[in-house]
Amino acid sequence: QVQLVESGGGLVQPGGSLRLSCAASGTILAINVMRWYRQAPGKQRELVATITIGGSTNYTVFVKGRFTISRDDRKRKAYLQKNNLKTKNTAVYYCNVDLVRIGGSWGGYWGQGTQVTVSS
Repeated sequence: QVQLVESGGGLVQPGGSLRLSCAASGTILAINVMRWYRQAPGKQRELVATITIGGSTNYTVFVKGRFTISRDDRKRKAYLQKNNLKTKNTAVYYCNVDLVRIGGSWGGYWGQGTQVTVSS
């Protein structure tokens, strides 16, 4: 079994910062790509940031320069540092990973999401 657990969400004022964490556990051999998605109320889930096993990153244009994705492979964690938050960044943020399980099977997994609310 594989589990992803996000944490770090909450209520923050516009201009504030938050750091989200995603912890992977279970029968994991290696984690390839780690991603953060968000889903705002009434909208489709959209990709925010990606980091590969080699450390290459990619961001949606709307967060570039304000958000930073990182990973710690020893801890099997991904992070999303979010600075200068805006009210339109209010959403549920989801972690998504592509990984190899012990035994050799590949799979994609989602966390349960963490709510981020940006409001004064």
